[in-house]
Amino acid sequence: MNSQSFAGLLGAIVASIVMVVAVAYGPIGQYGKPAKPASIQQPAPVQPVPAPAPRGPVIREVPN
Repeated sequence: MNSQSFAGLLGAIVASIVMVVAVAYGPIGQYGKPAKPASIQQPAPVQPVPAPAPRGPVIREVPN
């Protein structure tokens, strides 16, 4: 048994362990997990938009 075949065997073992963990903790349906309740989000209360600050009188230069 040379080092390449030994590395291939260890790689296959590690890959299978990773796949088992991914299936156990991953988002694959509801298999073995409790159903999540649907959360209803209420919209944030609407804040009134403040009116712009009043400006002073407009002075225009009028030609004579």
